[in-house]
Amino acid sequence: MNTDNLHPSQKEKIELEHDAAKLFMRWYEQNTGKPIRHIWHNEPARPDVSCLFEDERLDLEIAHLYGSEEEAMSILGRSLSDATREALHALDQEALDDRLLQALNRILLGKSKKTYQSERVWLVIRNAHPQWSAADVKVLFSQIEVPQGHPFEKIWVLGDMEGKSGIVRLYP
Repeated sequence: MNTDNLHPSQKEKIELEHDAAKLFMRWYEQNTGKPIRHIWHNEPARPDVSCLFEDERLDLEIAHLYGSEEEAMSILGRSLSDATREALHALDQEALDDRLLQALNRILLGKSKKTYQSERVWLVIRNAHPQWSAADVKVLFSQIEVPQGHPFEKIWVLGDMEGKSGIVRLYP
C-alpha cells in the first residue's frame, strides 16, 4: 500500500498497526520457535496486516486497547468519533480493575461482527494502557467473553505498547 497520499493520521495508524504486528510476531516466534516474517499493509476490505507463516499468508487484524480518551487521542493521533468518545467516557466511570475486562469484551464484540476477504485471520489486540499488562489479562482469562461465530482463527493480546510483558492467547 502506498502511503504517500494518505492523511498524516492514517499514516500514523498504519505505523501503529505495523509496530503492533512486529512486536506480536517477535513474541510469537520467541514463544513457539516458528518463524513468522515479512509484513505488508492491506486495503480496507482485508485485515490490517499480512505476513508469511509456515510458508502461507496469514492476515492480522490489529486493535488497540486503551483506557481513556486522552490515551486514545495520543495513540491514534486523530480526533475520535462521538461513539468512541462515549465508549471511553463509560470506561472512565468504571473501576480500573473492571475497565480492562470491559474494554477487552467491547473490542472482541465489535471485531466479531466484521467480515474479511481472507482465508486465515488472527486478531491481535495491543494493550496501550500503561497500568495493564499481559499478566492482568491472564488473571481475567475466565471472564473474557469471546463471541461465538467470530471470524478469527486465533485471538491474541499483546500485553503492552512496547511488548515487554509478552503475549496472551485468548482463543482457542
